[in-house]
Amino acid sequence: MRATGITSGCDAAIAAYARRVSSASCPTRGTAAPQSSARPAAPERRARGRPSNQPVSHSVHRERSGAAVRLTKRTRPGKGTMKNEGIEGTERFLSPDKGRGLRAVRHFAVGELVFACPAYSYVLTVNERAAHCEGCFTRKEGLSKCGKCKQAFYCDVDCQKGDWPMHKLECSAMCAYGENWCPSETVRLVARIIMKQRATTERTPSERLLLLTEFESHLDKLDSEKEEMNQSDIAALHHFYSKHIIDLPDNQALIELFGQVNCNGFTIEDEELSHLGSAVFPDVALMNHSCSPNVIVTYKGTVAEVRAVQDINPGDEVFNSYIDLLYPTEDRRERLIDSYFFNCQCDECTSKSKDKAKMEIKKKLSSPPEPEEIRAMVHYAKNVIEDELLEMCELSQEKMGSIFADTNVYMLHMMYQAMGVCLYMQDWDGAMSYGEKIVQPYSVHYPAYSLNVASMYLKLGRLYLGLERKTQGVKALKKAQGIMEVAHGKDHHYVAEVKREIEEQK
Repeated sequence: MRATGITSGCDAAIAAYARRVSSASCPTRGTAAPQSSARPAAPERRARGRPSNQPVSHSVHRERSGAAVRLTKRTRPGKGTMKNEGIEGTERFLSPDKGRGLRAVRHFAVGELVFACPAYSYVLTVNERAAHCEGCFTRKEGLSKCGKCKQAFYCDVDCQKGDWPMHKLECSAMCAYGENWCPSETVRLVARIIMKQRATTERTPSERLLLLTEFESHLDKLDSEKEEMNQSDIAALHHFYSKHIIDLPDNQALIELFGQVNCNGFTIEDEELSHLGSAVFPDVALMNHSCSPNVIVTYKGTVAEVRAVQDINPGDEVFNSYIDLLYPTEDRRERLIDSYFFNCQCDECTSKSKDKAKMEIKKKLSSPPEPEEIRAMVHYAKNVIEDELLEMCELSQEKMGSIFADTNVYMLHMMYQAMGVCLYMQDWDGAMSYGEKIVQPYSVHYPAYSLNVASMYLKLGRLYLGLERKTQGVKALKKAQGIMEVAHGKDHHYVAEVKREIEEQK
């Protein structure tokens, strides 16, 4: 699946903390405070950064011109939908060496909405039930639970009725299996896609340029481990849903569908890049990858919004990032090949212009480290630290610090893990200290208007406020707000939440 943010075992701790402090109660000394990043990626297989509630109500007129399909817009906003501006400014085309792609037919300024796409199908992660509405993903208190299964929660009757065609699948299954009901998020999403395909005969508002059936599955490129994972998911689908979905597709069709979802699904995230659920957004999946993207994907409920983070001129291809861009070229390429099966040749990868800064070595060493020593340290950072807690993180920092500068991305990777452990252990001062070391290098290494940078400022700001450091807290929140207003749009409810937090400090 496509997702943003550093993915690690410590993200859950950071996520849990974010949720607590964002709802009002920042941590104070001695008190507990829980909290909670795209080409697509499958729910549990977060990878691609390619890339929701009531569908956007509109009709589309298509004009064919050569290989391009151009959109002009006639919109009829429906209840709970967002304005659909920007659709007419893009077209599908054949991108050299990349296949299908999306390009602009007019100028888009930084921060401007390029287009919005409602989810074709989506599912809220189980861990967020009771905190978020199952139908629209709104975070609020006092949600009403499903009267039958008692496990799905909704804002109101409208959200419950809107979600019922999909929820009824799980409702019956959860009642039947009780505590033994445990399909993966990928399996749940695929089950919903199957039902949506059966109920829908026309092109949906999510498929104005690309049909879900056109998704690439890359089955010929899967290794044995990925093939086994697909078969395991198929077995789980039959186990949990065969009594509730009549005549499931045959095995080959399911292999194809799981492959498509794994390469083209998206993880939906909140303002702190915490995982909320998984979805498919066909039109968003049309965008090709670049390590220097000119757009960013954010979410309003279950609607994906694509906004410009660079000036985009008519004729420019629209590029999203499928992966976390913190890391150097070799690492990024490995991730892209493993999850999306292509070797990136974008300008950032061919120039490697940021690699030296990202892999900075200490300047006061008696002799430069050998390449093998550097590779061993990178392997240590990527494969050892995630399995160990704070003591090991501190030892790791000391070990890696013998070679790597504090701004080296693998030192930052380690500090991020340590910050997550501190949050889990309610060591707010320790978490703050790590956040302070991370945030400035993040601002250098990530592209402009990166949600990873905004997320770190947000975490740091809330920590400052909880530790009664008001001036620093407000300053950090304003930094986050500035990025979020471009990435999410000034009218996004996440931006409104941050503004409210700042106002409360006056």
